[in-house]
Parts: sequence; structure tokens; C-alpha cells
Amino acid sequence: MFSIALILAAVAPQAATAASPSPSPDYRDASAWLCRPGSRDACAQDQGATVIAADGTRTAAPFKPATDPKFDCFYVYPTVSTDPTPNSDMTADLAERRVIQFQAARFGSVCRVFAPLYRQITLTALRTVMTGGAVAMDRAMAYDDVKLAWDDYLKRDNDGRGVVLVGHSQGAGLLKQLLAREIEGKPVAARIVSAMLIGTNVAVPAGKDVGGDLKIMPLCRTADQVGCVVTYVSFRADAPPPANSRFGKVDGAGLTAGCTNPAALAGGKAIADAYLSSGGAIASTAAAPGPWTSDGAPVTTPFVKAPGLLSTECVSAGGFTYLAVTTNADASDPRTDSIVGDVTVGPTILKDWGLHLIDMNLAMGDLVTLADRQAKAWRAQRK
Repeated sequence: MFSIALILAAVAPQAATAASPSPSPDYRDASAWLCRPGSRDACAQDQGATVIAADGTRTAAPFKPATDPKFDCFYVYPTVSTDPTPNSDMTADLAERRVIQFQAARFGSVCRVFAPLYRQITLTALRTVMTGGAVAMDRAMAYDDVKLAWDDYLKRDNDGRGVVLVGHSQGAGLLKQLLAREIEGKPVAARIVSAMLIGTNVAVPAGKDVGGDLKIMPLCRTADQVGCVVTYVSFRADAPPPANSRFGKVDGAGLTAGCTNPAALAGGKAIADAYLSSGGAIASTAAAPGPWTSDGAPVTTPFVKAPGLLSTECVSAGGFTYLAVTTNADASDPRTDSIVGDVTVGPTILKDWGLHLIDMNLAMGDLVTLADRQAKAWRAQRK
């Protein structure tokens, strides 16, 4: 659910057709991948950032891809497809390429990135459901594609390397299924460095780190822990989940949604290493950011880093467990005191979605650094 604003506003109000527009994918074909090592693909998009200090000073932070990465990242993207069918086709449109720039390409500074296309549930289908319509969307189709891509990766590319699973929203949910069905308790589990399941609910028993959705893999509590799960859903600290939120709460007696703060896995509040879009949460959202500094100077890089501006902390309150995001505003300095990222329909903020649009961007630097550190710990254990 990467852009719910599109579901309710930008997607044409048409009924989704019942059939998928494309046959089962062949992941031996390079066109079935958004990112594969050795090809100039969606992961080659610009990752440059402008660092804006609290005093308004700007410095460039160019992106440096890894030259000889020692581990892999297998990424599954969230709901972005604007195809008119309930399940998407296997053509990489602007939406699929754009989400790679926002969520996956930066991992290329530490790992080889594999990102398959898959016939996901589309924004069109979700819009139909959310407005009371009926649609024959095939969730099993989306999962089966991801499994096929995973099997192809293991057969052709893995060669015993450690791998970090990375997904957001629909993508994270599919990876959670893959872990439960195909990885936990099997020999391949030894290759999992960690699983970053962001923007989806991962159920755990209250007060414990394992035993809900996943029976073996625990939540990550240290940066050197491997074979564990990083997960959270994000809300502004001053706008916690309302009673109708689908995020941060799970069904089942004694179960709660897991939360791991990438900036402070052991708990507590910490400064987040965020990479925010210089043009907003994503191109399709209604809300655009104001000037980053009081002088109104434009930012020419795709991303902005504002050190110290955001803090994150896992919070349990009101029956929800979530990553609370605090903006450390200072009206006396020239830097912006606010960020965008709320899901909006026109002027209305859908508070039950929190900061879902920028879940990953809020902690992107932390996630990349954590993946690298966990991979080093994984290799050390293997020795």
C-alpha cells in the first residue's frame, strides 16, 4: 500500500477485470527483474543526497555503490502498480521503477540487490475494495511469483552467500509468508542474515520476541544478531494510531505487533538516519514539502538528509505497538521544522495509515548500516 492517495484519488474509478494480464513469469529472463547484479537497471537510479545541517549549511552526499559486496539483498516492493487489472502485469512501469529508487537502490552500497517484478495486487484492485466494490484479486498469484523468483535466485545466484530479505507493506507480507512456508526450519534458513519486514504487522507473543507469525526467527535486539527480524510500522509521536488503524495491532489472544527500532534495537529513543525525498514522500502523494531552509533555496538531489531532525522509538500504547517518530523542531534555526509523509486524500489526512508512505525512508540509513553489520556478523559466525 505504497500510495493510498492513488487508490482513492488518482486511479480512474473503473472496475478491475478478473484475469491477470500476463502469464506466469520466467525469472531466467532478465526482463522479469527490476534489479539484478551486472545490469544497468532500476537500481542504477540517482541516490545522491544533500545533507542540511541545523544551521542550514548544505553539503553533498554522493552515493557510492559497493564494488565487491559480500552478501545479497532480496527485495520485494509494496503496492504500487496502477495497472487496470486486479493483479499487475510483468511490465516495469514508472511506479515500479520509482519505488526502487526510494526503497531498494540504496542497499546497493553494501550488497548485491535482487528485486523481482511480480504480479502483485494493484492499486486499482485496492481502490475497488475500499470503495465497496467486488474484485477477483489473486493473492496466491503474487505469493507464487515471489516464491518462483526466490527459487530462481537460490538456484542461479546465491551460491551459499548470506542474504538479507527486504520488503515493505505488501512485499513485506509476502516475504513473511515465504519465511514461514519455505525457509524456517529448513537448511536454507542458515543463509538468512536477517529479514527486514517493514510496514506490515509481524505478530509475536506479548513480551516475547518469537512464536507468533514466525515460529523460529526472533525479533532483532542487537546489531550483531543474525537470523532475526527487523519490523515496524511508523506513526508521528503526536498522532498515534487511532482505533481503526490496520497497523500496529494483530488478531489473536496474547499476541502483539512486533517493533524493532533500527536506530536502537535494544530499545529507547534514538536519532534516525533518514533519507527523505527532496520532492515529497513519493511523486504521487498530494502533500509536497515546503522549503527545506528559510531562504527557500532548492534542493537538486533526489534525497535530503537532515541530521538530528527525527528521532524514533518503539512505543506500546492504546493496544498498538509502533515506531513513534518525533520531529525535533527548532524554530530559531533556518532548517525546516516539519516533514511530509502522511497519507492524504485532498486536504484530509488518513491518520489510520500513519507515516506508511515513508516507513523505510525514515530509517533508510539505519537499515542499510544494520544490514552490513549483520552480514559481517553472519560471515564471522560461518568462519
